[in-house]
Amino acid sequence: MKNNTINKKEIEKFSKIAEEWWNPEGKFKPLHKFNPIRIKYIKQNIINNFKIPDSDKPLKNINLLDIGCGGGLLSEPMCRLGANVVGIDASEKNINVAKFHAKKNKLKIDYKIGSPEELKTKIKFDVILNMEIVEHVENVNSFIEESSKLLKKNGLMFTATLNKTLKSYLFAIIGAEYILKWLPIGTHDWEKFVKPNDLINISKENNLILKKLDGMKFNILNNEWEVSNDTSVNYIAKFVKN
Repeated sequence: MKNNTINKKEIEKFSKIAEEWWNPEGKFKPLHKFNPIRIKYIKQNIINNFKIPDSDKPLKNINLLDIGCGGGLLSEPMCRLGANVVGIDASEKNINVAKFHAKKNKLKIDYKIGSPEELKTKIKFDVILNMEIVEHVENVNSFIEESSKLLKKNGLMFTATLNKTLKSYLFAIIGAEYILKWLPIGTHDWEKFVKPNDLINISKENNLILKKLDGMKFNILNNEWEVSNDTSVNYIAKFVKN
């Protein structure tokens, strides 16, 4: 029997605000702010890992899977960088928004409704993105296991999520949801946040070896996100398939 990693409550929550995905001042404003540093980080690490010369389309010939792609905020820039992108999301509304936006921008992205265990594909991927998704799935162990099955040997998996610390509770929930109103109240459940060591151990059990762990923090003075040594709130891990 296949693992079921879909959390229906989480899907309903994001489906309700699906039409907001591409509004930079809407409910996904924090993700729009977060996006430039994510794109830069992913691009640079792929280039370094696969020893690709930098160009305007450095990810040409890279097969990339964006899991929990939402409205396509990462799928589209990856496609523009040349990658062959498959984007999957368990919310039909999210996928419809993503398809509409990609078509409008004449981008060829293969969007599908579903989760990793439901993806029917003949190819394995060079790169898998699990960005801000593990804190919304039903079972992190199963989710990482199913994701790993879709990755090529020596392929890269990026997993970005929130650490389970008092600081993350204060910043990501009390600060971002209740005080600053950056996110709708109830976006995050602190109980579902994942400590880096737990993520590293789960990944290791599924043939994914940690190559890099970085924090991401918001610089109020510059009004932008930056890579940091502080992993106490947001962090991103780069794994290689063994």
